[in-house]
Amino acid sequence: MNVGVETLYEDKDHLFLWLGKDESGQEEGVQANQYLIVDSGQGLLIDPGGFGVFSRVLVNLSHYIDPQSIRDIFLCHQDPDVGGSLSSWFEMTPAAVHVSELWVRFLLHYGVDDVTRFRGIPDSGGNLTFPSGRKVDFVPAHFMHSPGNFHLFDHASGILFTGDIGAAVYPQGQTPTFVENFDEHVLYMEGFHGRYIPTNQVVQAWLSRVRGLPVRQIAPQHGSIFRGENVGRFLDWIGTIRCGLETMKL
Repeated sequence: MNVGVETLYEDKDHLFLWLGKDESGQEEGVQANQYLIVDSGQGLLIDPGGFGVFSRVLVNLSHYIDPQSIRDIFLCHQDPDVGGSLSSWFEMTPAAVHVSELWVRFLLHYGVDDVTRFRGIPDSGGNLTFPSGRKVDFVPAHFMHSPGNFHLFDHASGILFTGDIGAAVYPQGQTPTFVENFDEHVLYMEGFHGRYIPTNQVVQAWLSRVRGLPVRQIAPQHGSIFRGENVGRFLDWIGTIRCGLETMKL
C-alpha cells in the first residue's frame, strides 16, 4: 500500500516533504520514512532507505524535482534501512553523500565504487548551505543508536530529522503519519529506545544540543512525525527514559 507525499513545510522557494511509506513487506515490515528538501530547485534527500523502497521513493520525489537536481544525500548513520539503495541513487543523481566520517569505508560494501562523492562529517558536526543561503545543520547524536550518528536541522522549516530517535514500531499498516495520541504513542516507542540507546547519559548530551534549536517538528526515520505540543512532550519523555545498561541484567 502506497501512501502519498505529505508537505511538512512550504514557502515560495523551500519545501520539506515526507515521501510516503510502503508497508507491503518489501523490507520485512520495517516501516521507514524518507524525506526531501527542495530549496530553490535544488534537492537534499534524507535517508533514502533500502533497495526495497527505491522505486516508490523515486516516483514520489519525481513529482517535485528532477533527480538530476538532487545534489546532496544525507545519511544519519550506516544501517541498510538508511542507505541500502545508495548505489541506485548514485546512478540516478549526481549527489554528494554526507555521512559520519566513521562510516565512509563501511558504505562501500553497498556496491558504491566512487568514494569521491562522500563528504565525511567530523564528530563535531557541520552544515550545508544551499545556493539560496538557507542552511541545514548536521547535529551530533553519537550513540543515539549508532556510534557515528547525526541528525539534521533545517533552519527554514524548523524541522529536526532525528533518524531512529523517536522511532515507533506499530503493527504493520497501522502507523499514523503524525502522532495523534502521545500517551498511546509512547507504548510503541518504549521497546526500541530502551534497547538501542546504551545509556541515558547520551540522551542528556543530545538534549543539551537540540533544546537550543527552534524546533517546530520532529521527523524520525521510523514511525510518526511530532508537531505542536508533542514536540516538547517527546523531548521531556526521552529525557527520563531508562535504557541500555540501565535496564539490562548482566
